[in-house]
Amino acid sequence: MPRIELLVIQPTPFCNIDCRYCYLPERNSKAVVAPETLVNLFSQVFASGWVQDCLSVVWHAGEPMVLPVAFYRDAFQIVERAKPSGLTVTHSFQTNGTLVDDAWCDFFAEQRVNVGVSIDGPKHLHDRNRLTRSGRGTFDKTIRGIRLLRRREIPFHVISVLTIASMAAPHELFEFYVEEGIERVCFNVEESEGDHVSNSFADRDVETAYYRFLSEFWRLSAAMPGKIPFIREIEHALQQVIRPKDAPFNNQLVEPFAITSMDWAGNISTFSPELLGLKNPRYRDFLLGNINRDVLVDMPQRANFMDMLEDIEAGVAMCRERCQYFSVCGGGEPVNKLAENGTFVSTETTYCRLTKMRATDLVLDALERVQPSPAGPSGPSLPFEMPVRVQDQPTR
Repeated sequence: MPRIELLVIQPTPFCNIDCRYCYLPERNSKAVVAPETLVNLFSQVFASGWVQDCLSVVWHAGEPMVLPVAFYRDAFQIVERAKPSGLTVTHSFQTNGTLVDDAWCDFFAEQRVNVGVSIDGPKHLHDRNRLTRSGRGTFDKTIRGIRLLRRREIPFHVISVLTIASMAAPHELFEFYVEEGIERVCFNVEESEGDHVSNSFADRDVETAYYRFLSEFWRLSAAMPGKIPFIREIEHALQQVIRPKDAPFNNQLVEPFAITSMDWAGNISTFSPELLGLKNPRYRDFLLGNINRDVLVDMPQRANFMDMLEDIEAGVAMCRERCQYFSVCGGGEPVNKLAENGTFVSTETTYCRLTKMRATDLVLDALERVQPSPAGPSGPSLPFEMPVRVQDQPTR
């Protein structure tokens, strides 16, 4: 039986800005998901038996905050009315931060929404790619939103897209985050997805640049304990490297329906969330059905799902057989295999070499340099005298 762990919902495909590296194909559309579609989705999800104790819901795949607070108050009520007693549902927004105001902060605090803000570092780096529809930079509005979140004491993390230019500036990025009081940092490498072809991936030194960036950023963080206590890429690499041999490893991206995605019209997809909205004739655009017309629990029987699963599992088997990093990766990301290699039935990509291999190398290199603590038998410590917090970290 499938197990849904993460539900990605597109409340609208529209985005109020126009990032150069955005892969979303219909971000000009102002369509909005109907309340009836949300009712159908959550009633079927909860009736399926595919959810256990906790469900994470991410409102994404467009700019969620272009819709009013009232929309989400109603949507959250739909979820509350549908969910079984004893089940925990957490809500998350990934936003460009330009629309944050006091009303939104009130809502985030009241509903305990997990907030992620996309900002690419200081103004000159951020404004290279995160632009308005008229071609102007969005940094000033985004940083205003972040500062308001801080003043209102709303917890948040940031996601920064790394390009070759920003990989060359670890000190500048670190100083920017510290100055703005940003304590939880996630890095997404500019990748090839959909119609976007990464310029960074074309650089022959990108792997070395990424390793050096992450290594120096980690060193800076360790030298100033408590300033940036969470770096997702380091935390996740530590989680996978330092774990019991018999600990289960779960790659949600290759597990059927572990990540289930729905667009504004009710179309359902699974595996990599980015597949939803992409076009592909072999897999019928990755759409398994529509929640307004079809039954969720019947979707694993669809022919295109079986084709996707067969090919994704074949790619995972190839990774298991050929890749020494399989134990910390679990078979990669299907959308990146398709974008870079042209097929799910393939192994490594530039994306996985950066985000999995080089990050793992960094942690392994650090562990190899560990020396016994001067205090004696109390045990070894990581270089840079950095505290290790492996437990209780998010899986993605």
